Amino acid sequence: MAGEYDSTEFIDTDFLAQKSPSTAPASVYGRAPSPDDVNRKVVEAQQKLVELKRAQEELERERAGLEELRRRQNEFQTGRDEVIQNLTRGLGLLEEAEFVARRDAEQMVKTVGDFRAALTKVQAIQDTAWTKENFQVELTRALTTIENARMEWNSARLKISALAGETKAAAAPLDKHSPASAAPSLAELPFGRLCKIGLAMTWPLLLAALVALGVFIAILLRK
Repeated sequence: MAGEYDSTEFIDTDFLAQKSPSTAPASVYGRAPSPDDVNRKVVEAQQKLVELKRAQEELERERAGLEELRRRQNEFQTGRDEVIQNLTRGLGLLEEAEFVARRDAEQMVKTVGDFRAALTKVQAIQDTAWTKENFQVELTRALTTIENARMEWNSARLKISALAGETKAAAAPLDKHSPASAAPSLAELPFGRLCKIGLAMTWPLLLAALVALGVFIAILLRK
């Protein structure tokens, strides 16, 4: 009958004795690590620290890049919103200004035509060609033409600021202490006041025209 199994029978003690201590675990020999082992461990730890530091630097650079990217994205978003808001508001203001300018331009074109027509009519009055027979009729017609031109001028001054400015500039050389300079300009007066002023200025002419017409009619009746 075979004897009991002994595990030491298969261990080569000579091979274990020849094996290098540096590659065998310390527990096999039951001794503390040698100075070489400690030095090796220190070198390995230093290498790991260097690698960790290098990895930290890489992470720091990556974080700085991400922060710069985030800053640029925020700048893009803020800039886009600001530009959109400014351009939208600017378009609204310019479209409104363009509408007003186009309306004023159309009014000016119409007024220029009316002024030219009124000027042509006034310049066409040839008072030297009037005769004794048509004097009263031509005078009445001329006064009507002049009054229509004056009304055209006053109406245009109320609508077009350039004409109001021209009127103020023409009145500027007056003495500031004089009563005429202290009075408000016609462009600043209400429409009802202008009508009263116009009536006060033209009623003598109308009265003279009526008297002349009456005289002319009386002359015709006598004939």
